[in-house]
Amino acid sequence: MVVDPGVSPEVAGLLRANAPLLSRIRAGWVPPAAPAAPRHRSASSALLLAATPAVIACMAVLLASPLAPAGFMLLGTYVFIVLIKIASMGEAVEDDRPHERGVYEQARWYDGRYLLPEDFDEEAGQVLARAQRAIGSVLRSHVNAEGLLDDARNALMLPAQEWEIARLLAKLSALRLEHRELLSRGIAPEVAAVIEPLERALAGSEAAVVARVEALERYAAHVADAERAYHARGQIEELRARLPKYEELLAESGADALAVPEIERLAEDADVLERTLRRSVRSAHEAFRYLES
Repeated sequence: MVVDPGVSPEVAGLLRANAPLLSRIRAGWVPPAAPAAPRHRSASSALLLAATPAVIACMAVLLASPLAPAGFMLLGTYVFIVLIKIASMGEAVEDDRPHERGVYEQARWYDGRYLLPEDFDEEAGQVLARAQRAIGSVLRSHVNAEGLLDDARNALMLPAQEWEIARLLAKLSALRLEHRELLSRGIAPEVAAVIEPLERALAGSEAAVVARVEALERYAAHVADAERAYHARGQIEELRARLPKYEELLAESGADALAVPEIERLAEDADVLERTLRRSVRSAHEAFRYLES
């Protein structure tokens, strides 16, 4: 599912974690009302309370008589029963209704600000999945986390792009469904001329949304290039840090003259990768600016 990025992270997390329940709510399901509180005291509690004076009087008589051990036994038994009853009264009853009611209320309050899988037809679902893959690959990249891209703008703009694409695809899916149902009932020749412009409008809208997704995919491709250069640069830098050990070994073995060109080439590779990384990041920034237009 997709949630409007304007919804708070706490509520968005609640909605995403309860997508099946949201589908039931969308279909008209309403959770049962919460049980009334406070609960009435049970009959056993009332009986125990009523018997307390008689038990205390009986224990007092026994404790003052030669049957004092029996009085102590009666006292211990009664205290044990009372403690068990108090513990059972304090136990919370498992009930999913408060949680369901909370989800229901949030779903009603934020109706229209989240989209479920059933809001998209097959074609729209595939286009949305492409957009989500592209956005996810950018946001999860190391170059984004390291600030080589504009991570702050990515964190704001890319979820907004996902929501806008999802919103348009949901609307397109609904209109396509209505259009197919209309065609399935049969169209009179006089209506065919009106249907054609509507079909062109649907196709044009889909093409515009797909163009947005393709722009996201191009941006993600540039970020992927930068990501590869970033990792390769890190590996080269790691190798360069180890060069003194290799140079020492080669000098001691008398083979250092043979390895000098290879060592110099390693340094050149690091410079090439640094330039490649900068170029890839610059290309990613240019692709990002295209998304904003």
